[in-house]
Amino acid sequence: MAHPSMLLHRHLASLPSNTFFFVPATLALFTTLFILFYIFTTPSLFISHQHKHNLKYPLGPSQSSPLTPILPSNGSFHLSAKFPFNDVFGGEDGTVSPVSSRSHFGSKGNSMNDIDVFRDGDIFLEDYQQMNRSFKIYVYPHRRDDPFAHAFLPVDFEPGGNYASESYFKKALMNSHFITEDPRKADLFFLPFSIARLRHDRRVGGGGIQSFIRDYISNISTKYPYWNRTGGADHFYVACHSIGRSAMAKAEEVKLNAIQIVCSSSYFLPGYVAHKDASLPQVWPRTNDPPTITTSERKKLAFFAGAINSPVREKLVKFWRNDSEIYAHFGRLKTPYADELLGSKFCLHVKGFEVNTARIADSLYYGCVPIILANYYDLPFADILNWKSFSIAVVTVDIPLLKKILRGITSDEYSSLRGNVLKVRKHFQWHVPPIDFDAFFMVMYELWLRRSCIRMSND
Repeated sequence: MAHPSMLLHRHLASLPSNTFFFVPATLALFTTLFILFYIFTTPSLFISHQHKHNLKYPLGPSQSSPLTPILPSNGSFHLSAKFPFNDVFGGEDGTVSPVSSRSHFGSKGNSMNDIDVFRDGDIFLEDYQQMNRSFKIYVYPHRRDDPFAHAFLPVDFEPGGNYASESYFKKALMNSHFITEDPRKADLFFLPFSIARLRHDRRVGGGGIQSFIRDYISNISTKYPYWNRTGGADHFYVACHSIGRSAMAKAEEVKLNAIQIVCSSSYFLPGYVAHKDASLPQVWPRTNDPPTITTSERKKLAFFAGAINSPVREKLVKFWRNDSEIYAHFGRLKTPYADELLGSKFCLHVKGFEVNTARIADSLYYGCVPIILANYYDLPFADILNWKSFSIAVVTVDIPLLKKILRGITSDEYSSLRGNVLKVRKHFQWHVPPIDFDAFFMVMYELWLRRSCIRMSND
């Protein structure tokens, strides 16, 4: 059957020149026919999904057994017993029951839907394995005697501090199977400069980073052909400090074309382009296994502690600083921060200077359901994870209604939220070396989604 657009083309070509008057009617007729043809040939677009996928995480690419999907007649998704399982989501039988959560959390709590922690878990698992098999990154080389080797090469120690995500990623990438020394095989090209380390370099500093990046791009585009082929569209850099978003002011091609993996990922900022760029999770490093504590031991409704460095935080503390259920602190805590997170049902991530802080990862690590008070935040791994299943976003104008919103969440809904917190928190942890499905592999998957579908000629 000929495609409707081809029929339209042939019909118009056959018309004599004096029939122009009938073209609008003809276009309307063929548009209607095209719509009907599209509907009847793509019925899956109009069928609601009646089943949730049952997922189980495999151990990863180091295992020799292939992942074999088995599609039973009932439409649910299971993984073959041929593949070894890591008991993350369910019991030892490898199955996971659907979880309930609200599609919208209001004060009434009437709407209940089964929501998985993934946007599409079966596609994620399939793509994840393909990424591990085929994804390749070329890193622009720098010698150890380079004057700025400390900014280009991975650190030789365990990263620490509030912006450690940047160093963890580079350290893991440079020792991974994703690296290729043949640029002809590369899907993406990594710009390995470290914004955090350049910021502390007296030769550069915060005021000189913009010129440094401009000169660096000029150098690699002169020495190598890869940048100029795409204008940098198949290049990426990683930065966690907020100064990273202004570091490209003198290198417009980086800001507009390259993939920016940054912690300060706000829709509101002109330098961040959603879907082209991606959010890097800000994670305070912790080496121990996450603690486990039951819901009954969490006596506080909600908790926040931090500096008052934004109008949002100022408003939060103004309304709730003396409340008996919502503990909103500023300044130095009298009790350990970890104990407060462990003793609270909900933990507040509140916008400061930027939309991002390490508090989401803190909340997840300690099994506390995150409440996100940061308008325009492009959340980490939003392409992969369904944030509604394990967190609650509250617009900042509703801060006075915060207690009403949280009290409106039923015990079953909270149980589902917290159960999903325990499922997803492994994605917000860094490891040396990295382990399957941790923050490094999740960022790699975000990059894999953004790779170019067209290979440019290397001639």
